[in-house]
Amino acid sequence: MQRNTLLTSGAAIDPDLPDWVPPAARDYLEHTENGRPMRALARDDGRHASTILRQVRKIETRRDDPLVDEALTALGRNLPRSGKTSSESALKMQHIRASKQIAKDSEIDGEARRILRRMCETSAFLIVASSMEKAAVMRQIAPGKPVRTAVVERRIAQAFALKDWIECTKKGKVACYQITTAGRAALKRLIAGEINQRSRRPGAEVISSPFQEQHKDWETREVNAGSGTKRMRYNLAESPLTALGRRKGQNGARFLTSDLVQAGERLREDFEMAQLGARVTQNWDRFLTSGARGFQNNGPAEGPRAARERVASALKFLGPGLGDIALRCCCYLEGMETAEKRMGWSARSGKIVLRIALQRLKLHYESVHGILSPMIG
Repeated sequence: MQRNTLLTSGAAIDPDLPDWVPPAARDYLEHTENGRPMRALARDDGRHASTILRQVRKIETRRDDPLVDEALTALGRNLPRSGKTSSESALKMQHIRASKQIAKDSEIDGEARRILRRMCETSAFLIVASSMEKAAVMRQIAPGKPVRTAVVERRIAQAFALKDWIECTKKGKVACYQITTAGRAALKRLIAGEINQRSRRPGAEVISSPFQEQHKDWETREVNAGSGTKRMRYNLAESPLTALGRRKGQNGARFLTSDLVQAGERLREDFEMAQLGARVTQNWDRFLTSGARGFQNNGPAEGPRAARERVASALKFLGPGLGDIALRCCCYLEGMETAEKRMGWSARSGKIVLRIALQRLKLHYESVHGILSPMIG
């Protein structure tokens, strides 16, 4: 039987499956349920057969997850198969029963905004058991005393698991799930899309791209504002330092400790403050090379001048190499891969050099100002 497909952007979309079903799961079901060869699937999708093979194997290994297995089973029953001998009425009833166990496209986004928000809370997890008609989101308020915060239909939880928004962390009679990085990114996209819908009203905030919003991690902090302090909202993912600061090694320790991230942010704040002064003619690209290193500062502002002097002192203390990587990553906010390519370093070597540079930068600030004080803001 020929596959009934709609071609959209080079990918084969099966009309018998909901739109939320990932392409890898579609290929897996076509191969396992309808017996279509992987080469035929690759020709339909415009991809290599080895790509289809890897996706099929990956989906097969995920069937150990109870929700993923239930979702694939229900979707497989909903697919039309070749060579069926059952009566038309029996096939119709089977299709109706299978459809009731599959989440609809209109249900996914609304439930995702509600459930994934709850699962982003501290010590939150989702539980499901074979005897439970629905899944429940629990939160560990006190040790040994979880509290239920939300309830979701089982078919919705199956869709979340198949889309890799939640992952099984504990198997058994009662399976436990936690939100994944993909789930957090999906929640950010959905929230941004919801804000964009409201932004059609005059005077409302507009978010240009939900996919751009998913890479942001907003936080607030207090900064000096003349006579007092105010709370400022900033993006933690804007700086490469904060991304490395959240990354953990095999021993569970963070790659960059908070004091090293603070030292890098101090250099960045001085650098940003220095750009506010008039007639800044310093050539930063030649800063660590031989030649004239003087500033032409005839402006009245003393804050930018002092900031330029602090940046110059810090980079001079670091020296060539260490100063270059600190300037690129802390001040220019270049990604680690970009900095490594521009400086001609081998892959995955820049973060080690950056950590050494931040350790020396921390030593410099401690020797000059004490424990990194006074900080700007």
